[in-house]
Amino acid sequence: MGLGMQRCRREGTPIVYHVDKTEGAPWVLLLHGAFVDHRMFRTQVEAFRGRYSVIAVDILGHGGSTETHRGDSLESMASWLSAILEAEGASTAHVVGVSLGGVLAQDFACAYPEHVASLACFGAYDITRPDPELIRANGAAQMAMVGKALVSVRWFAGANKAISAYTDQAQQEFYELNLGFPKRSLRHLAALGKLVGKHEPRPRPYPLLIGCGEHDLPMELEAVQAWAAAEPGSSVVVVEGAGHCANMDAPDRFNDILSQFWTNGE
Repeated sequence: MGLGMQRCRREGTPIVYHVDKTEGAPWVLLLHGAFVDHRMFRTQVEAFRGRYSVIAVDILGHGGSTETHRGDSLESMASWLSAILEAEGASTAHVVGVSLGGVLAQDFACAYPEHVASLACFGAYDITRPDPELIRANGAAQMAMVGKALVSVRWFAGANKAISAYTDQAQQEFYELNLGFPKRSLRHLAALGKLVGKHEPRPRPYPLLIGCGEHDLPMELEAVQAWAAAEPGSSVVVVEGAGHCANMDAPDRFNDILSQFWTNGE
C-alpha cells in the first residue's frame, strides 16, 4: 500500500509527513481520519500526481507520528502544519480533511488563514458553531469505540470499519489500517474537544467545501446541512455511493469533486 512519497519528519516534533512534489504545481495538504494514517489517501495521491504537490500528514498518534513526548497534543497540530508548509516552501495549500482531519483542517484554517488556498471538510462538523447535542452524540459514539479498542484492537477495527466506510473494498482497507493503531495513542484523541469552540466564526478569505457521503450517519448529514446554512457562501456536496470516508468509498467521484472545486476557486 506504498504511495511512492518521500517520508519526512518535522524536526522538534513527533510529526511524520509524506510529500509528492511536482515543481511549480499548487500544493494540497491532506489530513486523514482517526485510527488510520496518510495511506487512506492512496487514490488521491495517485490521481493528483503530476498536477499538484501533495503533503499527506500522519496526525499525532497515528502512522509514523507515534514517538511522542509529554505535552504533545492535537492542539499543536495547527502550528506543526504551518511549519511543515514553510519547510516545503508552500505559501498556501488546498487543505482537505476527512473526519478527524476535517476538525484539524478547520483549526489550522482558522489559525493560519493566510496559508489556506481553499478548505474542504468531509464527514466533519463546524467547530466554530458547535451543536451541543451533536457533540454529545459524537462523544458517546467515540467512547463506545474507545471501549472496544481497549478490549481488543481487532474487535474495535471490525466494528469501526462498518461505520467508517460503505463499500466492501473500503471497509477492508480501513480495517487493515485500523489494526496498526496503537492503544496508547487513544489518549491524544481526548484533546479533540479543546478545538471545538476555540475559534469564533469569522468570514473566510478562502473557498469552503463541506461534504459527506450519502450513506454517512444521519447526524453527520444533519451537521453538514447546519454548517452549510450558517455559511451561505460555501459549497456543499453529498457524495453518492459513499459512507463516512467518502474518499475511500468513491475515490473517482471524490477526486473529481476536489478538482472542480479547486479549479472554480482559481
